[in-house]
Amino acid sequence: AEIEIQFAKDRGGTFTDIYARCPGGKIRVMKLLSVDPSNYEDAPREGIRRILEEETGISMPISEPIDGEYIDWIRMGTTVATNALLERKGERMALIINKGFKDILFIGNQARPKIFDLKIETPQVLYEEVVEVDCRVVPALPGRGLLKNLDCGEWMKWKQVTGTTGEELFVCQELNELEIKNKLTELKERGINSIAVVLVHSYMYPEHELSVGSIARSVGFGHISLSHQVMPMVRIIPRGFTACADAYLTPHIKKYVSGFAAGFKNNLSGVNVLFMQSDGGLAPMDVFNGSRAILSGPAGGVVGYAVTTYKQQTDLPVI
Repeated sequence: AEIEIQFAKDRGGTFTDIYARCPGGKIRVMKLLSVDPSNYEDAPREGIRRILEEETGISMPISEPIDGEYIDWIRMGTTVATNALLERKGERMALIINKGFKDILFIGNQARPKIFDLKIETPQVLYEEVVEVDCRVVPALPGRGLLKNLDCGEWMKWKQVTGTTGEELFVCQELNELEIKNKLTELKERGINSIAVVLVHSYMYPEHELSVGSIARSVGFGHISLSHQVMPMVRIIPRGFTACADAYLTPHIKKYVSGFAAGFKNNLSGVNVLFMQSDGGLAPMDVFNGSRAILSGPAGGVVGYAVTTYKQQTDLPVI
């Protein structure tokens, strides 16, 4: 197409703002209600349709898929994940964790932001069920941790493995795949379609999480968040929180993204569509996920503010 327009959008809870850079440097801006079902299905898509129709002079009926050949790229920030988290409207999900650690994410790290409060309100957990998996690996640190209280002969029988960090570990309890399959099948039958798998030391020994993930896929779960893939970091509590947020929000995000793309010809195939992540970076539409989308909208504001004010008055960046 001779005309190719670049679109940047922020889809907020109340309003959607659209910024379009047209050929010849012309700039168009538009503001629409984010939810207005009597007039349109999706606000960002409607803004694109209106601007394309006006700039190309070609009629684009609201009932027909939009032709993406007039679009150079689309970049979007959205509070879809933020609002789903605040309003607790994410996907029904369950936590899969080592036996004995059932309540660890509910207990958390015991942080007390208001140290003198007499009425402590703990944050709600995102999962509605917990499945305990009887498997365990421990770091092979001589004389430390679990090993110092064990008879030498007992831990000498364990399989020794090398983790991704190069550290040695003992597998003191292997997975029972049949038991896990039965537990996950029961979970699926209760209507839960998304799970977060969070196992101890999985950031350096991911094999058990990968096994649980493949069993869950065979059972038919729609979404599986493995903590070592979502955030491969030491410390099970923050890793677990992030994996749960991912399992809770990603199906919601995917539903939104596919709904947005469905209003274009060929589902926007061939168009560079990027979504703003919480860190201010952009991610391609097909890999945009829940745990990295929570601050998508606000991050866009911070990036925009920093870029537009830098060196305006002084040579100093805005922090």
